[in-house]
Amino acid sequence: MHFSVMQQNQYCGCPQVFWTNSSALSSSDCAPQVGLYHSSGIVAHQDICLPLPVPERKRHRQNYRDGTCLCFLVAFLLILLALMGVGLAMFQIFHLQKELQEFSSSGRVPPSPDLLKGALNRTAEKKVKRSAHLTGKANQQSHPLEWETTYGHAFLSGVQYKNRGLLIDEAGLYFVYSKVFFRGRTCTSQPLDHIVFKRNPSYPGNQVLMEDRKMNYCVTMRMWGKSSYLGSLFNLSRQDSVYVSVSEPTMINFEESNTFFGLYML
Repeated sequence: MHFSVMQQNQYCGCPQVFWTNSSALSSSDCAPQVGLYHSSGIVAHQDICLPLPVPERKRHRQNYRDGTCLCFLVAFLLILLALMGVGLAMFQIFHLQKELQEFSSSGRVPPSPDLLKGALNRTAEKKVKRSAHLTGKANQQSHPLEWETTYGHAFLSGVQYKNRGLLIDEAGLYFVYSKVFFRGRTCTSQPLDHIVFKRNPSYPGNQVLMEDRKMNYCVTMRMWGKSSYLGSLFNLSRQDSVYVSVSEPTMINFEESNTFFGLYML
């Protein structure tokens, strides 16, 4: 677009100005025709092309639409998670109802929480290896012999030590063993007895499990020592108590490596 000076107006001495269009613009891009007026009348008219502003409302609408879509997406995900949780809960309830129907149809009663707890405790107890190893206790003059339960190599596992004996709380097959070491400064002719026996409240008296007797075990006028070992398998019942007895407790060497007593369940 450029200006052209045609001629001066005779009244005001000013030149007449005309606008001409030097670019090819469509009528849709141009504003309506505008005329230039002088005191004598219209001297020129031309289509004035001005850039059309971009409406701000369109931008706001686009941002609003984006935010709305994001909110709908988050809401959809939350609803989906809630439905999944409800579905899982319904599945568990259905599974429990099915188990209850099976118990009812078979005539069985569902186990109570106390019974389940007791079964779990018994299972845990069975995992414990029932065993015991007792060592000699010095300065004894009576029988059955008394034993050390915690000192040195002595231990108890799933078995009780009570009244000088090992108390069985679960019936089963046990290996029972005992070793004593006799010693003296002078030789005598009296026999030395080593006995392992058991007691049970259901049976009167003592029941001998193993027995050993030593004869002619020394030489006159010399110090001497003699070991006696007993060991075998026994089917023991609940409330059985196993003991060790000797004929001469004062002649026992009670060091833990020489005199001991124990058992373990197979």
